[in-house]
This record gives sequence, C-alpha cells and structure tokens, in this order.
Amino acid sequence: MDIAYLVTPLITWITVGPIKFLINSVKARKWAFNLVGNGGFPSNHSAVVSSMATLIALREGIGHPAFGVAVTLCFIVIIDANSLRQHVGKQAAAINRLAKQDGGQGIAHTWLRERMGHTLVEIAGGLCTGIAIAHIIHAIFGRG
Repeated sequence: MDIAYLVTPLITWITVGPIKFLINSVKARKWAFNLVGNGGFPSNHSAVVSSMATLIALREGIGHPAFGVAVTLCFIVIIDANSLRQHVGKQAAAINRLAKQDGGQGIAHTWLRERMGHTLVEIAGGLCTGIAIAHIIHAIFGRG
C-alpha cells in the first residue's frame, strides 16, 4: 500500500484541528478550548474525506472506481454535517432551554453540546483545506 493513502487523512485531521482552534480563539478573543470538537470552521470531516478523494483523483484518476466511492463518501459526510448534525444541535439547544426553565426542579440534566453541525461556509472551508493538503502530500510523496 502506498503510504500517502495512510498519512493523508491523518495529516489532514492533525492540521485542521489547530486551524479550527486558532480561528475560534480569534473569533472568541480568548483561548477557545470549549469550542474544540464538532462544528466550526473549517469542517474536519469534510477536510478528511475531500483530501482522500482528491488524492485518489490525483493518483488513480477520476475514472477509477475508488474515486467514485470516495466522492460518494464525501457527499454522505457533507449531508450529515450540514443537515442531520445541525438538527441534533438545535434539539440539544431546545432541551437545554427546557432544563434551564425547569430550574433544577425535575430530573438531573446533563448539559448537552449545542454546537454540532456545520454551515455551508464551514464545509466549503473543509473541502478547500482537504483538497490543498492532498495536493501538498501528492507533491511530497510523488506517485508512489
């Protein structure tokens, strides 16, 4: 197996995390440790899947079946990030509001994370970041 296929998602994930942390910290004007994880700019998941699809396109060509599988996975991840996880975040916000209104009178409530999904801009940032990293890795490792 060509090592580039193994290191591309790993390097992408490791690169996007600090980028997201720094952007969130600048926006919040403080260290944004509480914003690490799901949500935010750029989308980690979109970056990882787009980096793999791009690397496959660069190495195998867009006619290769693996590229079709990678693009299909990209679409699934993007749809999940934009719609499903955003709805989960909205439901968490509603549950948190209900628990706050309850004032601790009812059952114990574990505060739910409300920032779950991604906006289209965050997804686009992830796609661009993933594509760029795949090009860099392809240039470093060559054809293999």
